[in-house]
Amino acid sequence: MTDSMHAVRYHELGDEEVLEDETAPVPEPAADEVLLRVEAAGVNPIDWKTRDPENVGLGQNVRNANEDVPFPITPGWDVSGSVEALGEDVSSWEEGEEVYGMLRFPTLAGTYAEYVTAPADEIARKPSSLSHSEAAAVPMVSLTAWQALFDAADVSDGDRVLVHAAAGGVGHMAVQFAIERDAHVIGTASESNEAYLRNLGVDEFVNYREENFEEVLDSVDVVIDPVGGETLTKSFDVLTDGGVLVSLLREPEQDKADQYNVDGELVFVEPNAEYLDQIRALIDDGDVSPYIRETLPLEEAAEAHRLVEKGHGRGKVVLTVN
Repeated sequence: MTDSMHAVRYHELGDEEVLEDETAPVPEPAADEVLLRVEAAGVNPIDWKTRDPENVGLGQNVRNANEDVPFPITPGWDVSGSVEALGEDVSSWEEGEEVYGMLRFPTLAGTYAEYVTAPADEIARKPSSLSHSEAAAVPMVSLTAWQALFDAADVSDGDRVLVHAAAGGVGHMAVQFAIERDAHVIGTASESNEAYLRNLGVDEFVNYREENFEEVLDSVDVVIDPVGGETLTKSFDVLTDGGVLVSLLREPEQDKADQYNVDGELVFVEPNAEYLDQIRALIDDGDVSPYIRETLPLEEAAEAHRLVEKGHGRGKVVLTVN
C-alpha cells in the first residue's frame, strides 16, 4: 500500500479558495480504529463554517473544539468506503467490508481524502441499496434528524411535527423519519420544493416566501429548526402547551420557553453507529432515501463549498474520491 494519498486540505482559515488539492501522508489507524479507503465524502454546512473565520456560530464552536489541531486541516466528517486495514485491537470488522459513518464529530476527521482513520465503533455497514456517493450523503444529516426527532423530542404516532427547511439536508431526512413514525408532518420550503415534499408524504406544505408559517399554523407538538434567527423565535407561537422546539443552531431562549410552557432543546449531533444501523434498515427497505443535489470530484471541493454555502438547496452535495 502506498504511503501517500490525494487529499484536500487548507493551511489557513479563509474562504473556499484556501482549499488545496495536494498530496498528504496516509494516516495509520490506532489500536481501536480502522483505516478506510474513501469512495465518497458528504459535504455539510459545518464543513465551510469551520473553515470560514467569519462564522461565529457553530463554526466557531467546532474551531474551539479543535484549537490545538495544527494546520494543514483536511475537512469532512461524512464518509462511505471500505475497510482497508484494522487496528490491532479491532475484531468487529473485516478488511473489504463496505461501511459508512460520521466520524469523530466535532473533532476533525478529514474525510476529503483517499484514506481516513475511523473509530471502529463509529461506522456501520453501508446500505446495500445505495451507491457510495448516495451513502456518503446520509450520516450527518440523518443522525441530526434522528437525534432531534427521537432523542430530543420523542416524536411518536400522531404528533404534529413542523420541519423548517424541509427540503434541505437535515430537513428531507427529518420529514421521512417523522412520516415513518406516523407523525403528521408539516414542511416549510420554497414553491419549487412543494412537489418534492408532497411526494415524500408531507401532510401540509407552507411556502415560506408567500406565507408566514406562524400565521397559518398552530397546535404543533414539535418544531425542528435548522434555520435559526426569526424562524426560531416565531416557532414558539405555533407550539402547543408542553410542545418541544428543537434548534440545530443555537439554544432556544429559556425565558421564551418558560413563557410558552414548552421545552427548548439544542441538538449538537453525535456519532452513533447503532442509529446508522437502524437508518440503513429503513433505506434498504425502501422507506427512506437521500436526495443528491450535486456530485463533484474531490478536486472540486471549493465549488462544493460554494454550493453548500449558498443555502436553499435541496438535499446534499457529495464529493467522489475514488
